[in-house]
Amino acid sequence: MSILVVGSVALDSVETPFGKRERALGGSATFFSFSASFFDRVNLVGVVGEDFPPEYVELLRSRGIDTRGLATLPGETFHWVGSYRYDMGQAVTHSTCLNVFERFQPEIPAEYRESGHLFLANIDPELQMDVLRRIERPRLVACDTMNFWIEGKRDALIELLGSVDVIILNDAEARQLTGQPNLVRAAKAIMEWGPEEVVIKKGEHGALLFGADSIFVAPAYPLEHIIDPTGAGDTFAGGFVGHLARAGKRDWKTMCRAAIYGSVMASFCVEDFSLDRMKTLTEEEISFRYREFIRLSRID
Repeated sequence: MSILVVGSVALDSVETPFGKRERALGGSATFFSFSASFFDRVNLVGVVGEDFPPEYVELLRSRGIDTRGLATLPGETFHWVGSYRYDMGQAVTHSTCLNVFERFQPEIPAEYRESGHLFLANIDPELQMDVLRRIERPRLVACDTMNFWIEGKRDALIELLGSVDVIILNDAEARQLTGQPNLVRAAKAIMEWGPEEVVIKKGEHGALLFGADSIFVAPAYPLEHIIDPTGAGDTFAGGFVGHLARAGKRDWKTMCRAAIYGSVMASFCVEDFSLDRMKTLTEEEISFRYREFIRLSRID
């Protein structure tokens, strides 16, 4: 089996209190793909412009990510410019230039249409639904969203939720989508629209996994140095869906482990800019930190 991700591939210009990067590799599908590739084969569908550096494509391929679904269109690549203050909790967006991404119409190669696990990254919910209709009997469908789509296309998003198994979103988005200030009530409201599980990310405070009758809290790893939080949420999703694909099942215990793996992968992502930390990451480091997460959250 394999994982199909459809989303943005971007160039990010980011400044934090610890440095600055210009036109670094970014985008929701990028961070998800790189993270998930440590667990299973990944097929990526996205779009870039003629300015997209070929070395970035080679970097994705070096992780075994299939980039045949990455289209190149005339024009410039989606470019996001943002910064973070010392609390690192919220990005300040200075510029968002969609460029070719504004014309993104996902083309799903025939060989991708039997991917066992589908992740619909943060794009227009109408496009997410269109992609879903073209995938043949996926074992798991997970999606992400953001405040822009919640505000502008809420009805389309709710319609999509009737066809997905898991939604992964942050606490502010969960509250905005449901109008519920309490996250437990928000998760229950979302599950009534269709998803069997809801993952609510809380940044440096970890993540909450909600099922029909259960709640699991995945802690955040206590890091001494956080350099750049950009892409942490998509990296979490990559670890989460990646583990489920590798395990080949989705019972509650496996889902809980997936949430921990998501937190593990996100904890590595924030240790450097773009994918710089992920490029040097090893299987041994992932396994060690997973065991550390278990140790930190266990009471003997």
